[in-house]
Amino acid sequence: MTKAAKITIKDLLIKSPNLFLGFIFFAVGILLTRDAGMGMAPWGVFHVGLSNYFPITMGQATQLMGLLILTVAFFLGQIPGLASIMNMVFIGMFIDILDALVTIPTPDNSFVAVAMILTGVFFIGWGTYFYLRVELGAGPRDGLMEGLVRKTNRPVWLIRGIIEGSALFVGFLMGGPVGFGTILIALTLGFSVEFAFKAGGYHSNTARHINLKELWGKYQGVENHLQYHRNL
Repeated sequence: MTKAAKITIKDLLIKSPNLFLGFIFFAVGILLTRDAGMGMAPWGVFHVGLSNYFPITMGQATQLMGLLILTVAFFLGQIPGLASIMNMVFIGMFIDILDALVTIPTPDNSFVAVAMILTGVFFIGWGTYFYLRVELGAGPRDGLMEGLVRKTNRPVWLIRGIIEGSALFVGFLMGGPVGFGTILIALTLGFSVEFAFKAGGYHSNTARHINLKELWGKYQGVENHLQYHRNL
């Protein structure tokens, strides 16, 4: 193994705890919002809808859609980062693992259900912070949004609204859970993410994420530098 490879692996190992903590938090948040029994966020509605129609789990539906979205985003010119790939794989995996290990009963009390949703939103906000702070790429859905914004020259709010509105509508038709919780999540999730960013000191407007092409270029640059010094 070359020294360059060791440096790259060392960098990734340093960042990995934040990545995996973020993915686990995300999975916990998604399951809490689902098991509250009052509706889910648009993509959650769609993933549950898929699992209703096909012999797959919600986690597997999350992974399959993540792969499809990453592919579409790539052809729109959005090169994924390493964390984008890991996001696609591990959030779905952790959803299924936690779902199999822990049974969360749907509460009869509406106040408890709302508290579960808000707790889930809190976890998703911090999950977003932890996996973005390593600057190795955003999630597949964010990549699709950025690619469409670039291609259509339309505002972010419009593109995001169309994407999530479509996911919500199709998911609803497939029997995904839509309800008061869907509205509550839509109203609170942005604040939860913003709170986590401010508390953790992450500034999305100045963050510089490294995509796979740049990561490979960085590896090649170190390798070439080492080879040059070996030849001296």
